[in-house]
Amino acid sequence: MPNHHRGEIDAEIGGARRRLVLTLGALAELESAFGAGDLVALAERLGSGRLSARDLMRIIGCGLRGAGEAISDAEVAAMTAAGGAPGYVAIAADLIAATFGGGESQNPPLPQARAPA
Repeated sequence: MPNHHRGEIDAEIGGARRRLVLTLGALAELESAFGAGDLVALAERLGSGRLSARDLMRIIGCGLRGAGEAISDAEVAAMTAAGGAPGYVAIAADLIAATFGGGESQNPPLPQARAPA
């Protein structure tokens, strides 16, 4: 069972049940990939509701590497998820919520775009 207090989730991806966690190293990798200057900027970027397929690949890849899998983003890109694109979005949303939201709940609402003020 994943330890939600550590930000871990389990997800069905690539035909297997896998553990994902955004460790400090994985978060640093995402900061670099997204050009975020700090964790607040990264959280804002991830919570913007505007994630590309490349973003999902990076988030899921970082989560798998954070859990100890030696896997490249190219290998993640070749994996399948139940439900197709919405399945990838759900995995990334669960992982982001577990990391930044305390991990209290599985399957949080998907990130939404903010309306201009």
